[in-house]
Amino acid sequence: MKIDAKWLGKRAFEAIGPSGYTLKMDATELYGGDNSGNTPTEMLLVSLAGCIGIDVTMILKPHLDTITKLEIHTDGKRNEELPKEFTDIELVFEIEGNIDGKKLWRAINLGKEKYCAVSNSLSANITYRLILNGKESISG
Repeated sequence: MKIDAKWLGKRAFEAIGPSGYTLKMDATELYGGDNSGNTPTEMLLVSLAGCIGIDVTMILKPHLDTITKLEIHTDGKRNEELPKEFTDIELVFEIEGNIDGKKLWRAINLGKEKYCAVSNSLSANITYRLILNGKESISG
């Protein structure tokens, strides 16, 4: 896979990949940017949530009509010192619908262990939680 990133001035870049969609990235004002786009570290967490979300929905394809809400909340903790890498990332799946928690955990576990290229490319400690219909569901 090839991604091309074009400098737009100061700290801003526009990237385009094989899909043809462009993404704008910028640094915050603290780092000399204009805050005119998502930061690369924000994009990393977005990529992680999107990757595992796509995997989970593919695995759950026969059951998607029973799900009325699926949100993934991602929280990353970073090292205080440079390069300030992510040390811990938590993904919370908030799901509503008439679906068994065991099926959801199976899909989440398959995504994290087998299919999600983004999570498997990171060295951070990644944890997963499931809130099903407003209640915490213990890992299955």
